[in-house]
Amino acid sequence: MTDDRLPVLVGVGEVRANRERAVAQAREPLALILEALDLAASPELLAAADAIYTVRVASWAYDELSADVAAAVGAKPAHRDDSPIGGQWPIRLLDRAAGRIAAGESSVALLVGGEATASATALLKAGVDPITDLGWSTRPGGPTPIDAADMGSPAMQTAGLLLPTRVYPLYENRLQADLGLTPAENADWSARLYAELSAVAATHPIAWNTSALTAEQVGTVTPKNRLVCEPYPLSMNALPFVDQAAAVVVTSLAAARAAGVPADRIVHLHAAAGSDDLPDVLARPKLGRSTALADALTGAIDRAAVPTADLDFVDVYSCFPVVPKLAGLALGLPRETVLSITGGHSSFGGPLNSYSLHSLARAYERLRGTDRKGLVHANGGFLSYQHAIVLGGRPTGYQSGPVRTRTDGLEVAEARDLDGTDVVVETATVEYDRSATPRQAFVVVGTENGVRAAVATPRGDAVAAAEWSLTNRPSQVGRRARVRVTDLFPRLERLD
Repeated sequence: MTDDRLPVLVGVGEVRANRERAVAQAREPLALILEALDLAASPELLAAADAIYTVRVASWAYDELSADVAAAVGAKPAHRDDSPIGGQWPIRLLDRAAGRIAAGESSVALLVGGEATASATALLKAGVDPITDLGWSTRPGGPTPIDAADMGSPAMQTAGLLLPTRVYPLYENRLQADLGLTPAENADWSARLYAELSAVAATHPIAWNTSALTAEQVGTVTPKNRLVCEPYPLSMNALPFVDQAAAVVVTSLAAARAAGVPADRIVHLHAAAGSDDLPDVLARPKLGRSTALADALTGAIDRAAVPTADLDFVDVYSCFPVVPKLAGLALGLPRETVLSITGGHSSFGGPLNSYSLHSLARAYERLRGTDRKGLVHANGGFLSYQHAIVLGGRPTGYQSGPVRTRTDGLEVAEARDLDGTDVVVETATVEYDRSATPRQAFVVVGTENGVRAAVATPRGDAVAAAEWSLTNRPSQVGRRARVRVTDLFPRLERLD
């Protein structure tokens, strides 16, 4: 790879719109994306794009978003790539774009994404049709449909483990047990961590929530900060109801120079690494750690040949507290380390798959014209898909490689097939309704033969759900039980 082929970032743009959720101000995601592109680079550079990469929009469906972007900016790209669902895609697509540039297959690439979930929700509540009343796109239009495969394995779906709000707490509660923390100690760690993220978001010009919160405000359960799934109150859950978009312009160093981009507006891409875990959470050997997350972080750092201590920042995808916690543990960082320059999904905002585009934009502004380096991480699925990239203000070359994919896992069974089997609880969480009443518990169990299963209590049975609450025991991990199936509905009979 010659110096002319070094992949670099030369411009970024970010947009926050319709924070007031006003019907008259509602614009579709494509409009927000195009505004972000206008902020990122000159019309001439946008039109010169030979590759366009788009992160899947969830709040409105487009047949080929990259084609719409190309037409709007007057580009005729030889390569277009529209991602599927997944929060890992901003960094994974950037890695792809950088690889093609380094190989001489591309010279100017656009990477974009955005959401208008706040506006779409406001229009629905107001009874306003975005297509007929506001002229939003009809190709095909409406919310992007969710593929059943994106909602977990059949065993996960049978047990109701098809929402991130239910799965990430399972990791959190297992991590608490593995570290020997009490619920209060772990909750304090989460509250301090997210209070620090809110302080970061308060300095971000396009953050959705602009107030810095105290740890007490984050961690105290109130009617407005209700428990969703233990141990997370609402303030520790991702906030998807936002209108935000971002654009990143990637070029070869030669193209940047030819376009007259000043040296202090160039950020170099150093190294990236991706790692995918087993799609089935129940098959993963450890539920208190993420091997894929650790592999992506350390892989990018190792390829960049930069010690963690020399990084100016590490920006971790922060949809729930367990993700930055696991990242900090994987990197051996102190618990008080603030692992974001963006502000996290609950404060900055959680524009679904495109969140990490905003992290890249923030990294660009922080690194350009400096000698510093930083790392941006992205996570997709249920801690399933990981990608990380190291960037810096000075050139070092670009290193990458194929995404690592894990294939070895535990045997998974549906709970109804384990009638009469003794099991040990590996992790559990309890979901609450809006009246603060336990609604349903989700329990992951394992047999002595290494078979994993998930059992849910009957929905709406507050007594059965409360039995698995952390308010009744410091940890549910290690409890002994027996699976009982009545009318094909699996239940857990406590043996302790």
